[in-house]
Amino acid sequence: MKLNSVRFFIVTTLACVLLQWASTAAGATNSVGAYRTDQILIKPKAGIAHGALEAFHAAQGVKVKQVFRSGGTQLIAVPANETVQDLIAKYQKSGLVEFSEPDYTNYHLCATMPNDPAFVSGLLWGLYNYGQSGGTPGADIDAPDAWGVLNSASNIVVAVLDSGILATHEDLASNMWVNPVDGGHGFNAFDGTNDPADDSTSHGTMMAGVMGAVGNNGVGVTGVAWRLQMMDCKCFNNGGASTATIVACIDYAVANGARIINASFGASSGSAALSNAIAAAQSAGIIWVNAAGSSAGNDDTSPFYPPSYNLDNMVSVAATTRSNTLSQISNYGATTVALAAPGEAIYSTFDSSNSAYYPNPNSGLYLASSSYSAAYVSGALALMMAKYPAENYHQIIARLLNATDPLPALQGKCVTGGSLNLRKALNPDMWLSTGNASGGGLELQLSTGPNRVCTLQSSSDLVNWTSVYTNTTATNGIFDFTNTAALPSQFFRATTIP
Repeated sequence: MKLNSVRFFIVTTLACVLLQWASTAAGATNSVGAYRTDQILIKPKAGIAHGALEAFHAAQGVKVKQVFRSGGTQLIAVPANETVQDLIAKYQKSGLVEFSEPDYTNYHLCATMPNDPAFVSGLLWGLYNYGQSGGTPGADIDAPDAWGVLNSASNIVVAVLDSGILATHEDLASNMWVNPVDGGHGFNAFDGTNDPADDSTSHGTMMAGVMGAVGNNGVGVTGVAWRLQMMDCKCFNNGGASTATIVACIDYAVANGARIINASFGASSGSAALSNAIAAAQSAGIIWVNAAGSSAGNDDTSPFYPPSYNLDNMVSVAATTRSNTLSQISNYGATTVALAAPGEAIYSTFDSSNSAYYPNPNSGLYLASSSYSAAYVSGALALMMAKYPAENYHQIIARLLNATDPLPALQGKCVTGGSLNLRKALNPDMWLSTGNASGGGLELQLSTGPNRVCTLQSSSDLVNWTSVYTNTTATNGIFDFTNTAALPSQFFRATTIP
C-alpha cells in the first residue's frame, strides 16, 4: 500500500481543517487571505451545453490541471499573461460556472502562536524548533499545537522550591500565587517569613520563566503554561540549602494546596527526613518533578537524591539539545530518569530588574542544565492537570510518559527513551493516512498508541457519522482498513478512549 503524505490529526484538529474545506465547497466567499497566483478553482454550472465550458477554456488559453470528484470542481492553470483576479472575473461573467475563486493558502492546523518577542524571534527553540540556529526542526515539545488545545492552567498551583522568584517581574507578576491569608507569594524557609525574594543566582526566577512566564502578552518570553499559579518556596540562598529548609518548604507547599512541586536540586547522599517529606507530598497527591542532575552521571549506578528515592510521584527529567540529543552535561538513568526535555541554550526571565531576561542573545553565552528540563515538565503537568481535572497523579504521570517522542539518543538513557511532547500529552496523538488498495477501494492506516481500541467513522456531510470499523491497534500502534464503498464524497475520522 502506498500511503499519501497528507495526514489527519486528532479529531479536534481534523474538524478545524475539514470545516474550512466544507465552507469553500459550499461556495462561501473568502475575500481575505493569501492565494496561489498560478491557479484558480471553478465549478461548472449544472445543465450547460456539452462542450461549452471546454470551448471557453480554449478561448482563454487555459489548461485544466485537475478535476475533483467532490462536486466536480476544476483546478485551472492561470496563463502567463493573465492575473488571478482577471481570470476569475472572466469565468464569473461567462455564465458557465457556479463559482470561480482563488486557490487560497491561508489554511492552518489550529496551532497557536503567542506574540511574545523571544518566541517570535526563535529564541525559545524548546517550545517551537523550526531549525533556527542550526537546530533540528521538530526537536521541541510541540507547544504551538498543544496551545491550540489548552494554554492556561490558572487553577493549578506549582510550588517552586528554589532560590526565590522576583515576584514583581513584568512577565511573572500576574502568574504568582497569592496566599489568601497574608497576601504573600510564598515562604522563606530561612527566616520564616512570606518574603521569598530571589537573592541568589536568579535560578528560581529563571525556572519560573520557563514553566510559567505569562504568554501572549507581547512582553519578553512565554512559559510552557501561559497562565498558572507559581508558589515561591525559598529553600536556597547564597549559602545553598539544608535538609531542614527544603523540608520546611515541602510542608508549606502541602499545607497550601500545591499540586506540583518543581525541584531543581539534588545530592549524592540521601536523607530520611527528606524522603519522608516527599512521601507526605505523595500522600497529598502531589507530583514531584526533579532535575536528573547536570554532571553527566548515571543515576542508576551513582544515586542522585531526591530522584533516586523509590516513590511513584517522582518524575526525574534529563536534558536534551536543540538537535534531539542528550545534553553532554545531563545525568541519565534507564530506570531512575523518566523522560527528557529541552535543557540547553535556554533564555528566560532574570532577577536583576523587573524587565530583565538572560542571557543576552548576542553574548554567545550558553546555558545548559537539567533544571530547565524539569521546569518544562512542571509547566506541561500543570496544563495536563487543568485538562484532566478528575485524574489522580498516577494517571497524569502515565499520560505524560505515554506521550513522549522516542529518540535514538535516549534509548537506554531513561525509562521512556523519549522526550516531552506537550501536544500528545494534552490530546493523544492519532494519525489517519490514506492510499489506494491493490484490489480497489481506499485503504486507511490508523497510527496511535499500542493496544488501543479505536473506531473508524465515515460521513458524507461532516454532520452525520457512521461507525464502519472497530479494532485494537497492534503493539506498533497501527491497524489497516480497506473501504470498498463507492461513494462520491466521503470523510473519515477516528475516535478512541485515551
